[in-house]
Amino acid sequence: MDRDPGEGAKHGSADRRRARKVRTAFERLGPFYVKLGQMLSTRPDLVSDVMIAELEKLHDQVEVTPFGEFASILDRELPSWRKRFQSIDVVHPLGSASLAQVYRVVLDDGSPAVVKIQRPRIRALVLQDMKRLRRVARLVGRFAPQFTELIDVDAMLQVIFNGMEPELDFTLEANNMDDAKRAVKGFKHLTVPKPVEATPRVLVQTLAPGVSIGDANPNDFSKKKRKQIGRDLLGFMYQGYFSDRVFHADPHPGNIFVVPDGKANLIDWGMVGRIDKNLGTLLLLVLLSIAQNDAGATARGWIEMGHATSRADIMGFESDMSMLVPRIVSASLEELNFGVTLSTVLMYATRRGIHTSPHISLLGKSFANVEGSVRKLAPELSMVDVFEDAMVVVLTDLFTEFLSKKQAARFALDLMLGTTTALEHSRTLMRDLSNREVTLRVGLLNEKGSHGAGTTSHKVVSAALGVAVGMLWARRHGA
Repeated sequence: MDRDPGEGAKHGSADRRRARKVRTAFERLGPFYVKLGQMLSTRPDLVSDVMIAELEKLHDQVEVTPFGEFASILDRELPSWRKRFQSIDVVHPLGSASLAQVYRVVLDDGSPAVVKIQRPRIRALVLQDMKRLRRVARLVGRFAPQFTELIDVDAMLQVIFNGMEPELDFTLEANNMDDAKRAVKGFKHLTVPKPVEATPRVLVQTLAPGVSIGDANPNDFSKKKRKQIGRDLLGFMYQGYFSDRVFHADPHPGNIFVVPDGKANLIDWGMVGRIDKNLGTLLLLVLLSIAQNDAGATARGWIEMGHATSRADIMGFESDMSMLVPRIVSASLEELNFGVTLSTVLMYATRRGIHTSPHISLLGKSFANVEGSVRKLAPELSMVDVFEDAMVVVLTDLFTEFLSKKQAARFALDLMLGTTTALEHSRTLMRDLSNREVTLRVGLLNEKGSHGAGTTSHKVVSAALGVAVGMLWARRHGA
């Protein structure tokens, strides 16, 4: 029987309606469920493309609540606020989210600032939601052990819990901002607001001038300025992912403010991701392997970031990568998106029974957001160029870290005592690395007519080899 041509359209329409209902439900349920939905939007291995498209629209904006409900919180948390603020615009809040409301203020010294006030009873509500979902995760683990072996629901929820903690205690968010201000010092065209005062439920910080990068008119900026801001945004985020291993988890356009004659401001440090050294270094090697067009190394590195389950099809995953990686490498610079790349590899890994760390979803979301934000202002900027330049700094940082006094002393002691064949390990690793040509594929840029390999290639190759040897030796010896 011939299929009704309208049947597919009907199914598609029904799927979209269902997805809209799910998104609306998440928004109604509150801030924790919004974060959960946003996390699911980065998991093509768990939800359909239609659902992802709808969940990507999730926003944490709610109707404005009268200031009276927040005045009592200000009185308790910041009793001197009436003296501290020359004025506060209670009529037009700068933002109204499910966790807090934000107002423009003028401080007693005349400087502009903002005050973020947590909603009454919201902390208890979020903690209650977390407790409920933990129970659900335990039930899933009990009744669906095979699913849990592949998708660790409890660990995925824990990533969200940890990320949201500073949003429930603004002193932690202020600490994040202090850390970010120190980290951003090396970037001339980027800054972070300064926390003025913080209590668990009230945060006062300097005002970020300008408009969001999504609303900015690129024509108001010189081409040079656009590229400078874009390069610094990406470079700062790469430093967070791979060197500091602490990163802004939600750098979407609304959290980046720009002005034509000043620095870009990266705001809202309530949601921050943290990864350990091992995961950060493995992810870096995976990206380098992709850039090198090395599908086998990509597959092996990805598996090492998680683990192969009892039902894993490792050969199938390697075959998937042998088809996917060349397509990524051959994409034009304008099409390249590391965030999408991570999500795509994650999808293939799950299909083949490879468990992936839940932190990768948060990283993928952050990657995709910052790349999307940069393209709003500087679409002509080559992501590969920036990544290549950033790797010189990142790999040098890692090289220095692995050659710390403690690590060097341990390596030397092994050599003297002869308890391990450290020198032989080094030779083997160097041979493996040489055979696999673990380098940043600067030639990719040559093929696309960007620029030559030159000195940068040499620096990256040297740093990559040094870091890889140190990293692999340290891992094999439990350092």
